[in-house]
Amino acid sequence: MQQGPRKQDKLLFTPGPLTTSPTVKQAALRDLGSRDHEFIGIVRNIRRKLLELGGVADRGFEAILMQGSGTFAIESVLSSTVPPDGKLVAVVNGAYGRRIAQIARTLKITVTELACPEDQRPDTEQLGRVLEADPSITHVAVVHSETSTGMINPVREIGEIVKHFNRIYFVDAMSSFGGMPLNLVDCRIDYLVSSANKCLEGIPGFAFVLAQREALLSTAGFARGVSLDLLAQWKGLEADGQFRFTPPTHALLAFHQALRELEAEGGVESRAARYRTNYQVLSEGMRELGFEGYLRPEERGYIITAFRYPQHPKFDFGEFYAHLSEKGYVIYPGKVSTADCFRIGCIGHLFPDDMRGLLGAIRETLAEMGITLCPAVVAK
Repeated sequence: MQQGPRKQDKLLFTPGPLTTSPTVKQAALRDLGSRDHEFIGIVRNIRRKLLELGGVADRGFEAILMQGSGTFAIESVLSSTVPPDGKLVAVVNGAYGRRIAQIARTLKITVTELACPEDQRPDTEQLGRVLEADPSITHVAVVHSETSTGMINPVREIGEIVKHFNRIYFVDAMSSFGGMPLNLVDCRIDYLVSSANKCLEGIPGFAFVLAQREALLSTAGFARGVSLDLLAQWKGLEADGQFRFTPPTHALLAFHQALRELEAEGGVESRAARYRTNYQVLSEGMRELGFEGYLRPEERGYIITAFRYPQHPKFDFGEFYAHLSEKGYVIYPGKVSTADCFRIGCIGHLFPDDMRGLLGAIRETLAEMGITLCPAVVAK
């Protein structure tokens, strides 16, 4: 497997789109008709494999592919599965939880935000009290890996509470599915959304929903639109294997190859081990360079990490970013509302040596900017 900076592409230490393998990129360089038998077979294979990755093959779930980014699929679930008189609780501790609430409000869905600070996990006991007090609540939504900070939310514990009160459970697993073991039945999830260009290491172009079949079938007539009608999309795929509207053929071909490479790597467990090693190298190296993580170490996931701006008069994120980009390393701006942060991802076709290369580039950049930092103290 190729490692280190590539002449053609900068390395992307982001939450997606990500650095992809040369063979995944190569797989997209084919023209294939959307009604071609080979293409229909590839779509069928992708849907089956996604169910296997979620631990729900032959367990009453369906995989539904949806054109567009992951946010399109989130809007598809919200607009198609919440009844006209339904009510949503959005568990919020970051920007992507707030986005779910924003989409719901735009769709004229009654929504309550169960919010907590961005550096804290949700209060599951409070969720139980909210559900007990309001029987009109029909759905609960949460982000698994809250990408704005790197927080991993307790989707299993939340699922137990949601199902204790017999509500529908929706999980945004955009930046975690395929990079963290996640079984939908064990977590009591009815709808899960993720995207091709995250931990499964495909290219942008489509997202997908894993849906509990009985819950999906009960949503007839709920859709608030046409192109994002989740039930209609599933019925179309089931009827003839085809998309209702033009599919992202090249992205699907690349994703098919990406799934082969996931299997060759040893599956989700092996990929998770690589990502964890990437994170360990990054975390230790950034601490030695003097950077402080936004979250306490015990609260961080290994998908992406938010780091606070150093308190140094010469630090300017725009300049810092530009220096690293010129060296072939692309990081990500922050999305924390109450602190100045930037983010570094550990996912995609990246390896420990790539993380060490980034750390070396950061060290050089600090010297070029005339910045000297003291090694950060690990929070207890």
